[in-house]
Amino acid sequence: MSENCTHDCSTCSSNCSERKAPQSFQAPANEFSNVKKVIAVVSGKGGVGKSMVTSLLSVLSQRKGNETAILDADITGPSIPKTFQVKEKAESSEAAIYPVKTDTGIKLMSINLLLDDETMPVIWRGPIVAGTVKQFWTDVLWEDVDLMFVDCPPGTGDVPLTVFQSLPIDGIIVVTSPQDLVSMIVGKAVKMAEMMNIPILGIVENMSYFICDKCDEKHYIYGESHLEEIAQQYGIKNIARIPVTPALRKLVDEGKIEQFEGNWLDELSNIIINY
Repeated sequence: MSENCTHDCSTCSSNCSERKAPQSFQAPANEFSNVKKVIAVVSGKGGVGKSMVTSLLSVLSQRKGNETAILDADITGPSIPKTFQVKEKAESSEAAIYPVKTDTGIKLMSINLLLDDETMPVIWRGPIVAGTVKQFWTDVLWEDVDLMFVDCPPGTGDVPLTVFQSLPIDGIIVVTSPQDLVSMIVGKAVKMAEMMNIPILGIVENMSYFICDKCDEKHYIYGESHLEEIAQQYGIKNIARIPVTPALRKLVDEGKIEQFEGNWLDELSNIIINY
């Protein structure tokens, strides 16, 4: 072993006696689970509508006949159960934890499905939070799932890293908003994905514009969109925009997301399903 050894065998071409095979951190799924495709939905910052995009893509997948699931990895800020108005608690046995199904059959697992009081804060340190996310993969009996979406918390910390390393992520969707600041934030998420060798399937700009009921024109209330420029800068081929829509906001607040109407994500949904 050289005195200049970094102990990272993946970056070294030497064939010394200390050389080790690349270590995999991927965790095994429950033995009765068969998840065919896993897509992580990420954002570099909070408040951009990541959970809503996760929910909309899941609804579209389920409508197209796919067995769909959502793993809510946002342990300290879970919102998926409320979006689908799921109040039933997840049950468990010695063998597994069982996901809860929405009205249309989407399988969910979220920390709020395990808490007696959904308003109780989860005050845990990073390793425990990351371990819980890992358990949602290893201990939940998902059975047959064609497409699973993982709703990640914002940023590039413990939980997104755990998701990328422990789950067999097939691709990533990045969610953003129109502000200029977001270009830098998107860059952080994109570069993390590249470092983990996970393909970025698309970028969604939420709150992109508002269509006035009176003049029927688009108004860019959060600033003019630079989505094409950002996508080109980071080599992202597929983009989608979601407008500020009072009707959609109302459905989310009422937990009726499965009733939404809109074609904003149709093309991206098809790309994910056929990927």
